[in-house]
Amino acid sequence: MWITERVRVSTSGDDEVVDLTEKVQGVIARHRLRHGQALVFVPGSTAGLTTMEFEPGLRHDVPAAFRRLVPREMPYRHEETWHDGNGHSHVRASLLGPSLTVPFADGKLVLGTWQQIVLIDFDVRPRQREIVVQLTGEKP
Repeated sequence: MWITERVRVSTSGDDEVVDLTEKVQGVIARHRLRHGQALVFVPGSTAGLTTMEFEPGLRHDVPAAFRRLVPREMPYRHEETWHDGNGHSHVRASLLGPSLTVPFADGKLVLGTWQQIVLIDFDVRPRQREIVVQLTGEKP
């Protein structure tokens, strides 16, 4: 069985980290799937997805690491094309990637105790993000 749903999240941009775990778990629960995989994908090229412990220290440390790797102040050729000030956002999102797959068993995401599914929005402005959740699985 294949199911595709979209969930919306509002972000402030500027490297905001948003916990998506409950939204993804909710899609699994709504469809009463037992075992399978959840593919989570963010359309667009200025945000990415990963897993991490969603706690204040890491919500600071992970974006700070991206700021050190890909500084906003550097010149980006993307700016020559679009003049939108978010060349660094595209590079950061490319390094993180737009999707991940998480298995689920007995109707629950298989994540570590302190592991959550997160979106990091690298864009320079607030956004309404539509996250695609595609499930493959079986019902009881």
